[in-house]
Amino acid sequence: MKIGLLSDIHANAHALKSVLKSAKGKNVDKLLCCGDYVGYYYEPDRVLALLDNWDWEGVSGNHEAMLFDWLNDKNRKKIKDKYGSGISVAAEKLEYEMASYLYEKPITSKINVDDKQVILCHGSPWNRDVYIYPDADNETIKNMITYNSDFDVLIYGHTHYPVLWEQGNKKIINPGSIGQPRDRKPGASWALWDTVTNNVEFLRERYDVNPVIEMCKKFDPDVRYLVDVLVRT
Repeated sequence: MKIGLLSDIHANAHALKSVLKSAKGKNVDKLLCCGDYVGYYYEPDRVLALLDNWDWEGVSGNHEAMLFDWLNDKNRKKIKDKYGSGISVAAEKLEYEMASYLYEKPITSKINVDDKQVILCHGSPWNRDVYIYPDADNETIKNMITYNSDFDVLIYGHTHYPVLWEQGNKKIINPGSIGQPRDRKPGASWALWDTVTNNVEFLRERYDVNPVIEMCKKFDPDVRYLVDVLVRT
């Protein structure tokens, strides 16, 4: 099977559309998503509609928790000040039931994919809001393995940086961010895992960021970071 590994879409439907077009061309059979479907940008409804055309499974990220807080009138000023209007726009565009559905997805999921044991999480298997960057030390990587050692492949996100670690016959993969990559490489970041060859390929899809930038100017004209991170090299 060919498995598309996705994370941190962040309501950037233009980026996701480019990834899914590429995935279709590569005959991807299934998508695994590491959370953060919402937040930062402004088309969560389109993101979910695009995903629903596929066989996909996913977990809940920290931005889904923020959305649930927003809908329950918690931490609104803190969320808006730090992250811009993406969460408030998601609250307007998504039904409460859909927001709850995203929030109630598991924080960590263990699934069987083509007879391989896969752990899917957002930040780490033990906490969705932990950042494990590509320069993580050996002890952190060891913790990732020993926390729940019965797996072949562990897939996580949250950092917006792609990375692959291999320890014996185990793989730990972060596909990077589709909606807001932070490694100064333009385009939507994702990964393709071939379960037959066990090969992992990191991919980058270029797309027209101008419609996203225009939405940033409309909803968050004073939050320059939301634009800068999309175009910096």
